[in-house]
Amino acid sequence: MATERVKEILSWYRSDNPGTLTNLARMLNHGKLAGTGKFVILPVDQGFEHGPARSFAPNPAGYDPRYHVELAIESGCNAYAAPLGFLEAVAADYAGDIPLILKLNNHDVLQDEKDPMGAITASVDDALRLGCVAIGYTIYPGTLDRRFLYEQLQALTLEAKEVGLAVVVWSYPRGGALSKAGETGVDVTAYAAQLAAQMGAHIIKVKLSTEHVEQPDAKKVYEKYNIPISTLPDRVRHVVQSSFNGRRIVIFSGGAAKEDANAVLDEARAIRDGGGFGSIIGRNSFQRPRADALKLLDSMMKIYKGEMK
Repeated sequence: MATERVKEILSWYRSDNPGTLTNLARMLNHGKLAGTGKFVILPVDQGFEHGPARSFAPNPAGYDPRYHVELAIESGCNAYAAPLGFLEAVAADYAGDIPLILKLNNHDVLQDEKDPMGAITASVDDALRLGCVAIGYTIYPGTLDRRFLYEQLQALTLEAKEVGLAVVVWSYPRGGALSKAGETGVDVTAYAAQLAAQMGAHIIKVKLSTEHVEQPDAKKVYEKYNIPISTLPDRVRHVVQSSFNGRRIVIFSGGAAKEDANAVLDEARAIRDGGGFGSIIGRNSFQRPRADALKLLDSMMKIYKGEMK
């Protein structure tokens, strides 16, 4: 039976059909964080996004697709997200063991692009065939052809919701007139989360932001209304507020691998203290030796459950 917190979260998505709500509930009720309303999701799209050696050489066990889904299961993650090939390699052998999210678009780095554009690499039908609970899609707010990405996402979102799948949107500002600092500026990150919410995402994935404010007009507003952004929990709180005042699930990416596990845990504490819903953590888990990864993920989950300071 769903906890009151899970029931509350599901009530935010009343326009969705019972199938979609059921698939959201499967994620909310799975793993060590079941029933808490918090998430730790393992995403492994880096082989496509960054290349195999850059992704898996730090921990060569990761070249095997089975390694990642087993790590997600053993650690008690809410879900496992990956592109088509990785899921096809494991879906039958681990059927029903963990909720799966199929990443429908991906982007390689074989051409140096200021304005990135992902390609559709899987379909909603693939997600159904593989028993997934959700689709994933990346938008790049700020990139030159962002309107095409939004239109593509709109069509896929409608198709997914019609067949009862949830929608997870990676919202990563890139390109255009944005500075490098601006890609993770607090105003831009909050804007990216708002865009994903407006596009109909059930779960929004953004990066943790810095104190930098990129847009001159936004800077005036932040100063005029004294919007608190000086600490990481402040910025998490603002991004969650920007996602329908916390009525959409917002999770934060772990980014590049950090040698110091305490730095990763400090970010989890900031997410918790700022009212975030959790983490989607790839390289900081699978690039570590398995035992270290399991210890890190367990500590993160204890932080989100309030069992660890």
